[in-house]
Amino acid sequence: MISFYNQEISYQPSNKSGLRKWIADVLSSYGFLPGHINYIFCSDPALLEVNMQFLGHDYYTDIITFDTSDDYPRMRGKICGDIFISLDTVKANAVEYGAGFTDELHRVMIHGVLHLVGIDDQSEEDFLKMKEAENRALSLRTFLTVAEK
Repeated sequence: MISFYNQEISYQPSNKSGLRKWIADVLSSYGFLPGHINYIFCSDPALLEVNMQFLGHDYYTDIITFDTSDDYPRMRGKICGDIFISLDTVKANAVEYGAGFTDELHRVMIHGVLHLVGIDDQSEEDFLKMKEAENRALSLRTFLTVAEK
């Protein structure tokens, strides 16, 4: 089950059923099924608090992904996780990179899923693999309207 929540902000993504299918398709392309995947949309201050509390990092970021698969042993073979996304940073990055908000949000959303399937981005080589995987995943979106592209 893929769920969408918000923390300290009022936001819900459009076309949740399309997003769920897309995320499931991406997971399937890596041999996984969705388990419990929670997207929590929040503000910069809220994500900074999560970053400091759970990772000991005192800086802003666009996304933090927690793999919770071990919390659900009965869901073997399924991906479970909590994905926190700062909409403040996503909006700023969309402007900085010359991307639309929806495209940047989807890139960040799928970035979290790709971490859950085991793709890392710490080294330069891994960063390039992650970007390639993000672009491949973004190309699978069939649910977007012309206005959203």
